Amino acid sequence: MTSTLDAATLDITDVYVGYGRTTVVHGATIEVPPGEVTAVMGHNGAGKTTLLRAAVGLLQPRAGRIVLDGEDITRMRPSERVKRGLGYVPQGQQCFPQLTTQENLQLVADTRRGGNKLIAEMLDLFPALGGLLTRRAGLLSGGQRQQLAIARALITQPRLLILDEPTEGIQPSVVAEIEQTILSLTSLGGLSILLVEQHVGFALAAASRYYVMEAGRITSAGAGGADAHADVRTAMAI
Repeated sequence: MTSTLDAATLDITDVYVGYGRTTVVHGATIEVPPGEVTAVMGHNGAGKTTLLRAAVGLLQPRAGRIVLDGEDITRMRPSERVKRGLGYVPQGQQCFPQLTTQENLQLVADTRRGGNKLIAEMLDLFPALGGLLTRRAGLLSGGQRQQLAIARALITQPRLLILDEPTEGIQPSVVAEIEQTILSLTSLGGLSILLVEQHVGFALAAASRYYVMEAGRITSAGAGGADAHADVRTAMAI
């Protein structure tokens, strides 16, 4: 996949967000530098997905700011954020199960200039999908659906891609393939990644910077890489 666009910067500053009267995220602040991978880690229920849903506009923060490339998008609708370069792959390998793999890709490609070329690029990036174009997405394995979900998001040509637990519930043989694809994305240019991931080893290998969340708060942060393993495991008590 090639891009002529510049990778985006995302700044989430002192954000409080939740559901109904319940606040789940308490004053979270994270930065995603351009062209890099930033990982957010933590146990189930720590508030990671809630934070991502605020970043893409599916939840409205009660306080704080979300800024994309210097523009305050805190009150902006999700569709407007997509136009400005945000891509989002939620948990659960989401797709249209009654449509074929080809139809799932085509739905997104038809909204983009040069859509068929973009599909071809996705099939180069995820070669396993090439033999599954006529199969209904609901019949794909979890790993295949996750590859399809990432491919659909990339067809929108995001400058910042948000991935929520991309390896969750996927067979080990496919996890390595998805991990390698994610690791290669930023090297191709024009893309930043905000990654929520429970696999500490993968997250730190991919990320230049990490944050650990506990009970809705950022409790630890630092540079990624193998040297960070001990610090992260201590912060997560694992």
